[in-house]
Amino acid sequence: MVLPAGLWLLAFLVIPLSFMVSLSLQTGNLVDGFRQTLHWQNYADGLSTYGETFARSLWYGLLATVLCILLAYPAAYWIAFRAGRRKTMYLFLILLPYFVSFVLRTVAWRQVLSDNGPLLGPLRDHGPLPAGFHVLDTGFAVVAGLTYNFLPFMILPIYVALQRIDPRTVEAARDLYAGRAQAFGRVVLPLSLPGVFAGVIMTFVPASADFVNAEVLGGPGDTMIGNVIRAEYFESGAYPVASALSFTLTAILLVAIFVYARTLGTRGVLEAAR
Repeated sequence: MVLPAGLWLLAFLVIPLSFMVSLSLQTGNLVDGFRQTLHWQNYADGLSTYGETFARSLWYGLLATVLCILLAYPAAYWIAFRAGRRKTMYLFLILLPYFVSFVLRTVAWRQVLSDNGPLLGPLRDHGPLPAGFHVLDTGFAVVAGLTYNFLPFMILPIYVALQRIDPRTVEAARDLYAGRAQAFGRVVLPLSLPGVFAGVIMTFVPASADFVNAEVLGGPGDTMIGNVIRAEYFESGAYPVASALSFTLTAILLVAIFVYARTLGTRGVLEAAR
C-alpha cells in the first residue's frame, strides 16, 4: 500500500511542486524567455506586496469553513439518525445543485444577492431593510458564496463518520444514565471527529485558494490571493511571481493543516476512525 501512495504523491505533488519552485526562482519575460537565476527576491516581493491579500484569503477560508461546520453537522446528523429510509434521497437533493458547474452556481448567487434580486428586493421594498443596504460586492457575499459552494464537502464526510457509529454505543451510554447532551458530547461527537477533520481539510484548502467567488461576488477590496495568481499568470505573464505566490500559499496551507492536526490530535482521530 505504501508504494502506490508514494508514487501518487511523487507524480501529483512532489514533481509539480518541484517545477513550481524551479520556475519561481527564475527571471525573464515572455519575449526573451525565462532562465534559472535563483532569484529568491520573488518570494520577498510577493509577501511584501500581497501580504494583506494572503491574510484576507485565509480569513475568508476560515469563516467559510466554520460556517460549513455549523450548517453541515446538524444536517448530516439529522440525515444519519433521523431520515430513516429516505437518507439516499436527502443526500441526492443536497448534491443535485452541484450537477451545475461551479461558475454557473456562483453567477446564480450574484442574481440572488443583487439589490433588486428575489431575496433583498422585497425586503427593501417593504421596509425591513434600508434603501442603501446591499450585500453584493462585499466580503459577506464572498464568504456566503464560498460556504454555499463547499458545503457538500463538509456534509458528506461528517455523514459518513456519523453513519459508522454503532447505535448500540449510544444506547449503552443512555443505559448508563447519560442524558442526550452527555451521550452526544462523550460518544457521538468524538466518534464523528474523523469526518469533521476530513471536511475541514476538503473545505478550508480550496476555499482559501478560490478566486471565482471573489471575482463574481466581491468588490475591489475583497480580492483573494487566487485572483492575484491568476492575473500574474494569465494577464501579466509573470510566471515566476505567480509560481512564488502559489508555492507560498501551498506552504502556508500545509503549515496550517499541520498545526490543526497537531491541535486536534491526529492519533486520536485515526483511532476513532477505526
